[in-house]
Amino acid sequence: MFQGKEISVKLSKEADNIYQELNKIVGKEKLKGIDNSFHQTLLRSINRARELLKQNPFAGDQVPKKQIPPKYIQKFDVENVWRIELADRWRFYDKVFGYKH
Repeated sequence: MFQGKEISVKLSKEADNIYQELNKIVGKEKLKGIDNSFHQTLLRSINRARELLKQNPFAGDQVPKKQIPPKYIQKFDVENVWRIELADRWRFYDKVFGYKH
């Protein structure tokens, strides 16, 4: 909850495809008895970021407007973007991955 409102995090189509594939890879690793891998670390990091966004949709660092890639502005119709650092220098972009109240 954020300021008394329920927040859900919604991934873009592209991000959701990657997320689902990452879940499959991690599932296969777990079946093979692999308990620690890059994929598992990245998935945990993404899940933590999603939970953090549910608590505070403004979590992370705001990207200066002049540094927002034009393709994000056009594709996602955004004016503001926040970035959350993930494992191994990956980044989770709020407004690109999206959230919904």
